[in-house]
Parts: sequence; structure tokens; C-alpha cells
Amino acid sequence: MPKNISTTLLSCFIFIFSLCAHSKERPYINIGKAEVKQSPLALTPLIYLGTPSGGANQLAYGARLYDIIAKDLTISSYFSLISEEAFVEDYKAKSLRPKEVDPQKGFDFSSWKQIGAEFMIRSGFKVVQNQMEFEAYLYHVPQRKLIMGKAYSGSINDLRTIAHKFSNDIMKSLTGRNGFFTTKFVVSRSTNKSEKEIFVMDWDGANQKVLTQHRTISQSPAWSHDGRYISYTSFVFHKKMKSRNADLFLFDLKTDKRWLLSYQPGLNSGPAFIPNRNDLLFRITKRGLSNSDIFRIDLEGKNLTQITNGPRGAMNVEPAVSPDGRTVAFSSDRSGKPMIYTMSIDGKNPQRLTFAGVYNSSPAWSPDGDRIAFAGFDEGHFDIFTADRDGKNIKRLTSARKRNGKWANNEYPSFSPDGRFVLFSSDRTGRYQLYIVSIDGKYEHRLTFDNKDYYKPQWSPYLD
Repeated sequence: MPKNISTTLLSCFIFIFSLCAHSKERPYINIGKAEVKQSPLALTPLIYLGTPSGGANQLAYGARLYDIIAKDLTISSYFSLISEEAFVEDYKAKSLRPKEVDPQKGFDFSSWKQIGAEFMIRSGFKVVQNQMEFEAYLYHVPQRKLIMGKAYSGSINDLRTIAHKFSNDIMKSLTGRNGFFTTKFVVSRSTNKSEKEIFVMDWDGANQKVLTQHRTISQSPAWSHDGRYISYTSFVFHKKMKSRNADLFLFDLKTDKRWLLSYQPGLNSGPAFIPNRNDLLFRITKRGLSNSDIFRIDLEGKNLTQITNGPRGAMNVEPAVSPDGRTVAFSSDRSGKPMIYTMSIDGKNPQRLTFAGVYNSSPAWSPDGDRIAFAGFDEGHFDIFTADRDGKNIKRLTSARKRNGKWANNEYPSFSPDGRFVLFSSDRTGRYQLYIVSIDGKYEHRLTFDNKDYYKPQWSPYLD
């Protein structure tokens, strides 16, 4: 990956005395349940472990680590963080280990059980020559048990990565499954009133890095399933035609190389990679025509193959390929109104999936392939919905009003790699900002807080 979005490898080790959960053990948190119970978590602020003389300048690093971890674990929806005001024991006067291990300064599990903590995280840090050393322990309070103990080190510039890595390890230890805290978003973001560029950022909206500098409108980015490539559309100027054309590009994050995939006159947009294949799908709208069709092309820009053909001049756009690579969800107005359809990867056996509303668009598959999210337009605004892959059990995930009382638009859904959240863009604040919502619609979080507009975000696959 290029330097501007690279993740530095962190050295970490499991302490010999750590009683980490093994794969054969039952997870502490069962994520297979229909409704997740929030576990009370005591996340104590970090203890400074360095020399007293260097502490004053380093406390801010500990506060930043704490804030990032707290945000990660809160948004996961698995935990309710216990307020520091409720702490009975003076955590600052105690070591990171219980009194059974450290009789003189160890903490007392009973003090934390008294305030209802199910889990507790004790951690500390120090900075030596711009290198962060972070030591953390996860305990199960009722069993008085150490679940995980790890140490992490890296440059202070990698502080956010250290925090996200630790949050991932917490989720792995408690649920048996990976967390998404080291994943990223790719999005088309406004840079001024007339231009949009492609940006990559951390899953929480931080560390935004511009990927393109076309100084025009760049849109509809998509991740490859291995996280190496990003395809997108940009309205670039063609000297021969003396006009702009919506061309399809491919960017290799490993080599920083970019090349054209398709520059058919008209619109070349809406890319969707096919899993375990060296090609992708996209739509072409020929210049001067209103109908669009879906095509396949390889990653060298060769072997262009038409997948859909109408019928009767219909619009077929926004392909999304199922995780098994066999089925394509797409939007089409072949029935009169734009609705969500599915078809086989070769364009055969089209089936209409949605029938309600005025306009359904932007289909996105869940990682297990069981559900499809889409944006549904009805009563003057868009909302995010999910449905089973056969179109049944439609569920509304979003509903919000603007400050003026009018309904907000919630658009462009994309599933998290663990399938528990849906990323989307909403104009409820007057700008299109990024949000995530849990698949039951119960937990919703705003991720960006600026005066930019974010369009068609896509959540990356797991990147480590």
C-alpha cells in the first residue's frame, strides 16, 4: 500500500502469564444472538509507566489512546462504559495486575464487582525516543480471570493504529471474531463547490488521505476484495474530444500506480469487483443515450463484455457482486420504476427483488451473502433498508429529520466486513456526512463532523 495510507506493523506479544481465551473455549460474548446484551465495562484511564521527569509531556498520548479505544468499544455496541465517577477503588494508586499477582499494589476484583463491572481493562504506557510502548490487560471480573494481556510498540505516529489494533484484539478475545477497527473507508468527498476527489480514511473518519488529484468530479469508488485495488470514475478532460468524459480508473494501493480501465464515450461508472477474479463489473451509458447497461472488464482494461441488454432500452446500473461471486444485485427501471434486481454473474435469470417505494438504488451485499442493503426513496426522501437475498423481510434502518423538520436523505449503504453495521451518507445536518447503523437499526453513530460532503462511501474488507 502507498505510504500515505499504510499501516505500520506493530510488534506485540502475549505475556506468559496471560490466560487468553482459546478457540475451543466458548466466547464471553455470543454475537450469534438476535439482540446483543451490552456488558458493563470498566475502562480505566491509562497509567503512565515512564520516568517521572518525562511524564508531563507524554500524558496527552495516553489520553488520546484512551479516547480512541473508548470510542471503538462504545460504537461496537457490545459494551456500556462505566463512568469513572462510579469507581470505588483508586485505580491510579494500583498496578495493572490484581493483588493475587501483585500483593502490595494490585487491585481488588471485589471493588470492581461491587460497581457491576463484567469486564475491566487496565493499561499503561510510556514513550521512549518517540516510540510508544503500550501494555494492556483485559479481565473478566466475575471469574477474577485475566482474559488477555498484550504489549504493543510503535512510533507515536502510529498511536491510532496501536489503539485500533488493541480494540480488535479485545473483540477477538471476547467474541472469537475479528473487529473492524483497523479497516478503512473509501469515499468521494467534496474539496470545493465544483470538485470531488477520492479519499481513504480510517473507519472512524480520521486520517483522511486524498487518493486522487484530478481537479474535477471523481466518484463511485469501490474496493477489491483483497483490499489492494480501488476503482473509481473521474470526469477527466480529453484533448482530442476537447471535452470531459466519465472514465473508469484503477488504482493499485501497493504500487501507487493508476491506469485507465474504460473510456468509452459517455459514462463509465459504478465499478464492482468480482471475488476471486481478475475483473470487475461497471455500467456504460453511451453519450447521447439515456439507457445504461452493465459490462465486465479485466483489470488490464481488456476483454470488455456486455452483461445486460435492456430490455427495451432500460437503465441497468449499480452492480454489486455477491460474496460467492455468483450473483449480481443491480438497480434497473425495466419495470417502469428503478427497483433492485438480481441476476447470475453472466447476466442470466434476472429476478426482481423490491416492489415497494418509488425508487430503490445502491444495493450492497452483506459479507455472508444473506442480506442486501439498499437506498429506498418514498415520500420525498431516501432511507436505508435491508432485505433477505430473495427480497423478503424488508427492514428500515434509518429515519431522521433535518433541523428544519423535513425528512433527511440517507443513502449509499455499505456493510462492515463483519456484517454488523451499515455505513451510509446522510444530509440531516445540511451536509452529507458519514454515519453507521447496526443491522437491527438500534445503534447509530455519526463519524464525520465537518463542512464537507461525502458520497458513495465503501467499507473496506479486513486489511490485516
